[in-house]
Amino acid sequence: MNPAALTSTTEAIDPVFMFIFGACLVLLLAITAVMLFFVIRYHRSRSPRPTSQVAGNLWLEIVWITLPTLLVLAMFYYGWAGYLSLRQVPAGALEVTATAQMWSWSFSYADGRTSNKLYVPVGQPVKVELVSRDVIHGFYLPAFRVKRDIVPGQKNQVWFVAGKPGSYDLFCSSYCGTNHSAMISTVEALPKAEFAAWLQNSGKGKTTGIDGKKLAEEQGCLGCHSLDGSSGAGPSFKGLYGAPRDDGKRRVVAEEAYLKESIREPGAFVVKGFQPIMPSFDHLSEEEVSALIEFIRSVK
Repeated sequence: MNPAALTSTTEAIDPVFMFIFGACLVLLLAITAVMLFFVIRYHRSRSPRPTSQVAGNLWLEIVWITLPTLLVLAMFYYGWAGYLSLRQVPAGALEVTATAQMWSWSFSYADGRTSNKLYVPVGQPVKVELVSRDVIHGFYLPAFRVKRDIVPGQKNQVWFVAGKPGSYDLFCSSYCGTNHSAMISTVEALPKAEFAAWLQNSGKGKTTGIDGKKLAEEQGCLGCHSLDGSSGAGPSFKGLYGAPRDDGKRRVVAEEAYLKESIREPGAFVVKGFQPIMPSFDHLSEEEVSALIEFIRSVK
């Protein structure tokens, strides 16, 4: 296997899997066949007394030591070569940063635009820088055989190539809290012309327009805060603005100053009955924070 000659991550993983699976299948069938033959041929009714007095066989011992050793070394070689190919990003890859937080994904492109889905062009390698804002997450793309842990404060990356257009599931593979199972997004693989059109139409700047609801979706707010009053990991946005808040020690009113503090420093005031699990959103600009607050104000 030549890692430099590979054009996709599936080419690195699938041959190794098939080789190991095939070897195991052959061994299973061979051992089972020999076992059944011995059970029938040397059943007590057929051979009530031992028919051989052989104490050992040097060549048999050499064979059953040599063959498994060669098989394990072959598995190691193909596995190591596949691993190296997964760490060598092809030239000309599209660079995207995937930011994971409880419990959502956000994808940032080189020109600053963001999305809660990962849009990629078909046939072009994509390099994904992995960042976590809180706990350990896992970037898992089954369709492209990609799985990598995202550890806070540690740099990591993956790459893949979407061979054909489609929507592919993206999961978090590491248990990261209450709503871990809801931390799902998709990779939207578009033909190159459609991807260029998406870049053109998605707007410029840090976000796709200062739209409070869209920003809340992109930042994962709606994964914890519902809009219909139902309970979640955090208080519902419905009727939140102007409502009294109680952390067990003091009471405040959820107005602009309180909401801004909750976005920037969520641990400063944790509403009674909820856990202090919200990450800080101090990376947002003042305009974005104001847009979020206006959105929350509008949810009646």
